[in-house]
Amino acid sequence: MEYGQAKRRAVKQMALPARTELPDNVMIEDAVREYIAIFCGDTQPTELAALRELALVWMERMADFRPHLTGSVWQGTATRLSDIFIQLFCDDPKSAEIALIDHNVDYEPRTVTGFNGASVEALSMSIVCKPLQESVGLHLMIYDHDDLRGALKPDARGRAPRGDLRAVQKLIEKDSSET
Repeated sequence: MEYGQAKRRAVKQMALPARTELPDNVMIEDAVREYIAIFCGDTQPTELAALRELALVWMERMADFRPHLTGSVWQGTATRLSDIFIQLFCDDPKSAEIALIDHNVDYEPRTVTGFNGASVEALSMSIVCKPLQESVGLHLMIYDHDDLRGALKPDARGRAPRGDLRAVQKLIEKDSSET
């Protein structure tokens, strides 16, 4: 789950006032990384690699739509329970949906809040990740081509909040050379 969504769910589950002060995303990410190191250190790197490889397959399939991987799979905090989030930057917002229809891909369209705070269409599906031997969620978030410019601003730690096809390939190469 993305941090913003997780924080909203926590506030609701704990019946806290909507304006409750919550930890920032940097603090949450640090806690997630600490948890992974303690409880998932032996399995998480393999799971992350499998999710990144699967994301790369879908990014290559959707290459015409300028795909960018984001979320925990990009940031390196994903486990087998994580979904894959790929942002597409399209000249025509319906073109990605048409591409999925043309390839007989079953998906569920929905509207979600995008990185810029505006509503965007998400095409969500469940896909099999063979190395993990289970299905994972894949969400293709549809943005206007012009949104790409603002999408590349670094996060609070100076890191890229998303990566294009080439950046994901480099991540996979780096990860495989470290193991």
